Amino acid sequence: MPAKTGTSSQGFPYSALILGWLVPGAGHVLTGRWVRGILLFVSIGSMFALGLAMQGELYQANTSDILAMLGFAGDLGSGLFYIVGRLLDLGHGAAQIATADYGTKFVVVAGLLNFISAVDAHNLRTGRKA
Repeated sequence: MPAKTGTSSQGFPYSALILGWLVPGAGHVLTGRWVRGILLFVSIGSMFALGLAMQGELYQANTSDILAMLGFAGDLGSGLFYIVGRLLDLGHGAAQIATADYGTKFVVVAGLLNFISAVDAHNLRTGRKA
């Protein structure tokens, strides 16, 4: 089977990792896997948007509670989605409906999936994965 384009390790080896973290799926697009990149962008973006639509919380950097710190790390995994969400002051209210807790988990899982996706893009870029 012929190798995909963009899998060489020429250039900055962490470009797919960083770009994949900032914009979900962009690291895969960089490695030539357009369909996978688009699917990742749509699925992670949908999870993030649905989480906010359910009035999920976006965690802030907080050193007083270990669960809040872990939630922040998960949220931060969404890259620019999280940054734009914080700039637009989204996801900050107290949970007043039952689905808000599920929404918070959707946002965190979207970030964690994006971390996995970015590492996968890095492995494709560096040739560790075919």
